[in-house]
Amino acid sequence: MRVQHNAVCWQGRVDSESDRLGFRLHQIVKLTPLAELKKQDGPGPVFGLIGFRCDEGVRRNKGVPGAAKGPGAIRKALANLPWHLSEGAEVYDFGDILCEGTEMEAAQAELGNAVSFMLGKNVIPIILGGGHETFYGHYLGARQAAGGSARLGLVNIDAHFDMRPYDEQPSSGTMFKQVLDTDSRAGYFVAGIQKQGNTAALFAEAKKHGVAYVLEEDLLPCGMEKAMGQLEEFASGHDALVLTLCTDAISSAYAPGVSAPSPFGLEPKTVRELIRTLAGNSKLLSFDVCEVNPDLDEQNRTASLAARLVHEFMMAWK
Repeated sequence: MRVQHNAVCWQGRVDSESDRLGFRLHQIVKLTPLAELKKQDGPGPVFGLIGFRCDEGVRRNKGVPGAAKGPGAIRKALANLPWHLSEGAEVYDFGDILCEGTEMEAAQAELGNAVSFMLGKNVIPIILGGGHETFYGHYLGARQAAGGSARLGLVNIDAHFDMRPYDEQPSSGTMFKQVLDTDSRAGYFVAGIQKQGNTAALFAEAKKHGVAYVLEEDLLPCGMEKAMGQLEEFASGHDALVLTLCTDAISSAYAPGVSAPSPFGLEPKTVRELIRTLAGNSKLLSFDVCEVNPDLDEQNRTASLAARLVHEFMMAWK
């Protein structure tokens, strides 16, 4: 497995060297080779961070490269956040899987093996992308761990369906069509869809595949109760769930560092509420956050927001 660790990311302020209540994440996280991971059976949740350093899917989708630098930027923003996780919780960092050249499919397969391995060791995978092609590797691992007969629910917070044709080659805009075309036991729910971000043909493709979705404009505070009801109904129809966040779903006022910035995107508090809700569902297996592009970011705002949403996920886990 092509994995690299970067301890430089895990540095920050030290308020106490002995009182765990004063610790920050960089004082807690354990940098460990994935192959050395043992079965976890402690009292609290164990989270496993793994990066997916890949721009190939975005390049194929004619987007702006740079998300391969996202995992490092998110880690740096995570490092200094205060430790507020439940008693007995632990966080491992297993490094980054590298996409070498154009070998995206091979890297996705490696990510799938890593996710499946973590789940088999009772570790909750948190994948730091990378372009949204990250999700396909995430899916491969979750499907392997859940088993072929499980009804697997894919929950995506995104402005786009990511269901483009892949006749020529897969990209960061094709993953969910790839899954739905080949996996009859998978269902798809996406929150934050924008009409300006999807052609009528993509809406037709979503309807053909029975995709459940909520428009961005219906995720305003007055519509959240209905949207949460739709999400709960979707979750109840599946045996296991996976969650993915494409940061271009969030308003560019808060997340400028993405390949496809969105002036009409979601408010961060709305995204936080969706993540908290899913993290509290016992069926959820794993989480990924994608499309953070440090080359396009302003004052690290997008990486900082992504880190805080990862932190919220860990704190909300039940």
